[in-house]
Amino acid sequence: MTSADTEQTGLWARTRQRAYAEITAVAMDLFLTNGFEQTTIDEIVTAAGISRRSFFRYFGTKEDVVLGHFVAEGAVLRGALEGRPDSEEIWTALCRALFSLEGAEGDQQRILAISKMLYQTPSLRARSIEKHLRWYDDLVPEVERRLGQGSDTTLRAKVIVGCVITCLDLAGEAWTQDNGSKPLKEYFDAALNAVRR
Repeated sequence: MTSADTEQTGLWARTRQRAYAEITAVAMDLFLTNGFEQTTIDEIVTAAGISRRSFFRYFGTKEDVVLGHFVAEGAVLRGALEGRPDSEEIWTALCRALFSLEGAEGDQQRILAISKMLYQTPSLRARSIEKHLRWYDDLVPEVERRLGQGSDTTLRAKVIVGCVITCLDLAGEAWTQDNGSKPLKEYFDAALNAVRR
């Protein structure tokens, strides 16, 4: 590949990322204004100034506009976990890796509105659980490595990852129901302590 090819590929990728971000922003504004289930793909493409075909180049479903990033977050979380010291107890390493990924607070009211939409829309809730389950492929091998060899290592690794994912989901739901009155981590810690106790 020549440097011109590499430059062209980089330009194409940046253009695609910008288009993805713009379509997502337009769609999210419509979802939050009109409701997820009430907003149609036709309304999204009209507001974004694109064709239906273009929409489906970026998103497989309407739910993917809201949840598309979840799958990629598994690989990011795995990288954060791999960066934790091997001497750290596995539960602690997973939790610290998870909460090291939290970015800037951003617009708390918008985050809360999106979270309410997610937890109150059955199709979004089901897809979010499905996408979080894909994190097993990213996290289980590293958890297995940290646990060491044993006849039940794979099972134990899957159980630990499953508990963390479930606690995160339930903590998010409780945080949303309480209108974000306390930091999400407090809900997550309470959920995880209930499991580990």
